[in-house]
Amino acid sequence: MSQLNDIALVAQVVVFQNTKAFDQLVKKYQSAIRRFFQNQTCGDSALSDDLAQETFIKAYTHIASFKNLSSFSTWLYRIAYNVFYDYIRTQKETADLDAREIDNNYCTEQENIGQHMDVYQALKTLKEAERTCITLFYMEDVSIDKIVSITGIPSGTVKSHLSRGKDKMAAYLKQNGYDGKR
Repeated sequence: MSQLNDIALVAQVVVFQNTKAFDQLVKKYQSAIRRFFQNQTCGDSALSDDLAQETFIKAYTHIASFKNLSSFSTWLYRIAYNVFYDYIRTQKETADLDAREIDNNYCTEQENIGQHMDVYQALKTLKEAERTCITLFYMEDVSIDKIVSITGIPSGTVKSHLSRGKDKMAAYLKQNGYDGKR
């Protein structure tokens, strides 16, 4: 039913330029998109908000290109994924740094203020593709098939990224006092 509601809202936006219908889509998905960026940027709230805003602007300006070949949420995550990697590419072009240095650049250094920050620190140890797969699968509860649609990464590779990412995060957390007995 939710998918049908999304399609009806998209149709209202496309046909009638109904901005209130788009507002409903934003309200429905803004928390998930912000959370996705919060995890991708390792806790940088300001950057996450900027990237989420850019995602919704792109979604609005390109909503007529939504063909209902996937769910609206998958289409929106694909835009968010592209916005994030566009941001990473611009960082690479302006700073001419390797991927590890960029990870450290956009994952802001903050005080260790609890378990969330420990998770963000563990996310910093992952490669960009691993972080994306971990974030979508474990934190956003997106299926492997949808991750394939969002990222364009083959299913087997997504599974490998999930396995390696999970192992790296577990090792980091274990090394930093989380023994798995909690």
